[in-house]
Amino acid sequence: MGRLRLALIAGGTSGEREVSLKGAGEVERALDPDKYEVVRYDPATDLALMAAHAGEIDAAFILLHGIHGEDGTVQGFLELLGIPYQGSGVLGSALAMDKNLAKTMYRLHGLPVAAWEMAEPGDVSGPGRLLDRLHLPLVVKPVRQGSSIGMSIVREPDRLAPALARAFEHDSSVMVEEFIAGREITVGVIGNDDLAALPLVEIIPGEQYEFFDYEAKYKPGATREICPAPVDDPLREKAQEYGLRAHWALQLRGYSRTDMIVRGEEVFLLETNTIPGMTPTSLLPQAAREYGLSFSALLDRLIELALE
Repeated sequence: MGRLRLALIAGGTSGEREVSLKGAGEVERALDPDKYEVVRYDPATDLALMAAHAGEIDAAFILLHGIHGEDGTVQGFLELLGIPYQGSGVLGSALAMDKNLAKTMYRLHGLPVAAWEMAEPGDVSGPGRLLDRLHLPLVVKPVRQGSSIGMSIVREPDRLAPALARAFEHDSSVMVEEFIAGREITVGVIGNDDLAALPLVEIIPGEQYEFFDYEAKYKPGATREICPAPVDDPLREKAQEYGLRAHWALQLRGYSRTDMIVRGEEVFLLETNTIPGMTPTSLLPQAAREYGLSFSALLDRLIELALE
């Protein structure tokens, strides 16, 4: 069998463009050149070119984050072209990208989440409605952004309006949820029909960061990540079960990574990523390595799942 012609799709137009391009470079270096002929496409400029080449492409590896990449749009484009791709389809991608719909699905499937409300533009000038329904501190976040873009933690009532205004700059839909103090962990899942939950990773931002924000995520040395997370077996099993159930609840496939907060023996779901960061030191590849999959082997496995 000859090499697979693989379209590596990265860049795009979201606020996470640079993260996408950096990850694509790492992925391209890790792919075995004896197995793959890699061709890069940037959706910001190359959609027509990719459509023209569709008949020559065996599979696609999507490495886009945020809007127009992780939300089902590129997935739908590839399905129209008949190109298999790694990860979740149109429905699952769209559900997971919309934090309000994702939390609604979690709750429908009996998974624990923090109380939340959807903000309205009028709340910027008068946030009393939200303050009446939720307890401080609060987390304010755009519904369809990733990497904590536009996100704030509000501890005083007079800080809610500016936080809402900031979030509305990044999205027309904004969520306000009660803040749960605790340890942040993440649970990776790999598989299509037969799912495997990966070892847990604990995320510990530096003391100068109030939460795992954009800088804490991507500045070297800003955050400690411990894999496997130092938790007892019952808590580990509960978190892994929740990761699997979240994956099913959102109709995902291939792989996912669900972020959670641990408070005592309780575990609360935050959100699920359908295209997690993909460098050798990113969270899901760290967990996969602990599970027994090197970075290159993880990429091979995701491409195999795409072709199933």
